[in-house]
Amino acid sequence: MHDDTHPTLPPIGCNGRGVQRSSRHQPIGLQELPIREQFRLVSETGAFDCFDRLPLRTQMAEYESAIAEFNLPVHTASWFYRLGEDEALLAHNLRICQAIGARCHNIMTFKHHRDGHVLDDAEITDHYLRVYDDAMSLGVEPSFELHVNMWTEDFLRVREVARRVQAYGVPFHFTLDYSHVNFKIGNPAEQELSGVRELVESGELVLDPFEPGSLCEQWLDIGIVRWAQLRAAGPNQPLNLWHRNEDGSPGRGIQYPMLRPGPGEWHSPWHAYLLEPSKEAIRKVLAYHHAHPHSPLRHLTTEFINLPDYGLGARYDLLAQNVAAARFMRQAWDEICARPAVQASCKGAS
Repeated sequence: MHDDTHPTLPPIGCNGRGVQRSSRHQPIGLQELPIREQFRLVSETGAFDCFDRLPLRTQMAEYESAIAEFNLPVHTASWFYRLGEDEALLAHNLRICQAIGARCHNIMTFKHHRDGHVLDDAEITDHYLRVYDDAMSLGVEPSFELHVNMWTEDFLRVREVARRVQAYGVPFHFTLDYSHVNFKIGNPAEQELSGVRELVESGELVLDPFEPGSLCEQWLDIGIVRWAQLRAAGPNQPLNLWHRNEDGSPGRGIQYPMLRPGPGEWHSPWHAYLLEPSKEAIRKVLAYHHAHPHSPLRHLTTEFINLPDYGLGARYDLLAQNVAAARFMRQAWDEICARPAVQASCKGAS
């Protein structure tokens, strides 16, 4: 939350896909714990204000019971959609969000329509406007996420779609998961997939959040970041060598352990400095939120998860990584609030 004089840290949620006490003896898998156990584990960490997950319709009673028992509301929920195929699913999920009390639905829209064509900016704009009207009528805000395999992987399209939406007098809500940029730093092949390799190599586009004018700063400066997610991803980090896709290729590798893995817990050498771009992106988000009375930021979540391009097969404690990410966000907020020029105006830091 944010007001004109007293900035506050938004509530921090834990992605339900990250609730596993994995280890060398029990690697991260797709099999998930019972709903109540997930809520219990997240609650007992003391690191989170809310739970981030979209329930299935058949899980609603379990979610409602766990929310009440552990005083851990669901403020946010995510899903992915393909236009021309998933419109009914999206409408269904918006109603689930309303029923469970989620304030924001995070939407990942694939780059390609069901018929195979690449969605253009006008189609994405129309999609956003339709979803905005439908969601807001239910008291749920939509937010479109920066994510690989989605239209937002074409980084330069985000600003243009935001401009088109705003031209209708409608706010464009954006979910910033900068891991999807950070892992492409120093990786020309991944930059090519985003259509930005030449711009990066010429210096016209900056991915590194430490550099002035980076994509992170650009998106913050146009006032669209409604939700920020923290999953560490190292520049040009190793692929997920402990998971093989059906074609034999490894997962893309968009998750770098926040805590140093113990012996046998990860497949590659670990270096703390590779965490810094992920930490800096969140520092930038929080500093912007603190400095701007009308900051749009309302949600923070941690995103260390169990899927193939992320942590599947790894042997570190997945939930512990999320706890470390939440604690880092609180620490970063405390440090911003401790700066002499802003100390008197800061509250809600921890």
